[in-house]
Amino acid sequence: MNHSPIARIVADVRSGTTTARSLAEDAICSYEASDLGAYIVFDAEGARRRADAVDAAVARSEDPGPLAGVTVSVKDLYGVEGLPIRAGTRRELPDRWQREGFLVRSLRRLGAVIVGKTHTVELAFGGIGLNPNTGTPLNPWDPAEHRAPGGSSSGAGVSLWERSAMLAVGSDTGGSVRIPASATGVVGMRHTTGRWPTDGVVPLSTTFDTVGFLTHTVEDTRHVFQAIDPLAPGGGSPDTAPDPDRDALAGLRIGIPRDGIWQEAQPDIDTVLRRALTELEAAGAQVIEIDAPELQEAGERYMAGGLLIPPERTESLERHLPGWTAILDPTVGKRLERAHQVSAVEYIGLLRLRRRLSASLHARLDEQHIDLLATPTLSIIQMSEHNRQEAIWV
Repeated sequence: MNHSPIARIVADVRSGTTTARSLAEDAICSYEASDLGAYIVFDAEGARRRADAVDAAVARSEDPGPLAGVTVSVKDLYGVEGLPIRAGTRRELPDRWQREGFLVRSLRRLGAVIVGKTHTVELAFGGIGLNPNTGTPLNPWDPAEHRAPGGSSSGAGVSLWERSAMLAVGSDTGGSVRIPASATGVVGMRHTTGRWPTDGVVPLSTTFDTVGFLTHTVEDTRHVFQAIDPLAPGGGSPDTAPDPDRDALAGLRIGIPRDGIWQEAQPDIDTVLRRALTELEAAGAQVIEIDAPELQEAGERYMAGGLLIPPERTESLERHLPGWTAILDPTVGKRLERAHQVSAVEYIGLLRLRRRLSASLHARLDEQHIDLLATPTLSIIQMSEHNRQEAIWV
């Protein structure tokens, strides 16, 4: 999949070498030629209007921004003015949910061109990417069989592959950006919880929710993050950000947990990841196997049902969308039933357990001078769409 870097595309738009309108038309043609089903709604005319506004700014010798002309797909969990929102459910949410939040507003301000809204698992509550209400996009890696694209941002990575978007907006509670990025072979960015506001997004978990995005490459991810984040190197501007330090890997200590997902990974996944770690070692990093029982315990708790998420999701649903529980797909509804099995005492205990495990793990990493952890995102090659059981809680 050949792809021009976003930084180069933006530079061409700013200089007038190319136009945002031509990029939008390319995206529209790619969408119309694709049968991957990434979108629940594609806004061709809106994309043309937004692209023309970028070109008009260039014609006035104004800078349209560091994401000028970049085509963007937005997960249908976000409010986008003028576009309906269903959040993967059977009917549209009230109009107030179209109100735009931090991330969508930032993208508009920076010159990006929103082209449409991509599919999501119902209420973002599932990691494989299935949705019997609105449909499941095809994973582009297997044209012979309908394999799931990963979720819950199920259309995000697919929109990149069909070239209808250069940047795909998703959300991540327990993997909903990282899983589809892994499943479709692109790059997913989940920042630290709380770094960016989550307003303008249908909530899933007050404890874990984050906004995020997917791109084709790490280089693109770096450019987009620096454009959006005011605390990033360069003050939120990719133009003034320092170039990546190629020597920064020298002495970097990467921890590999001995237990958990590494042991569960299929051989092909393990082989690819080990090859990547070997390349990092060749660049000067150190790879160290470590014990991390906190990760094992947290993972076991999470896979047992993500017991913090169901009560938080249910409370939000009953407060913001009363009556919606009755129309949910039975698979999602069954997950929410767990909310009523969690007492207030147990819920508070789980919050305290999470804090304890986090503090213990950070202390362990500090003691061993570990700079970061490396793990597989998925332990299996993506499942067939025909397997209706969601095995991952996200």
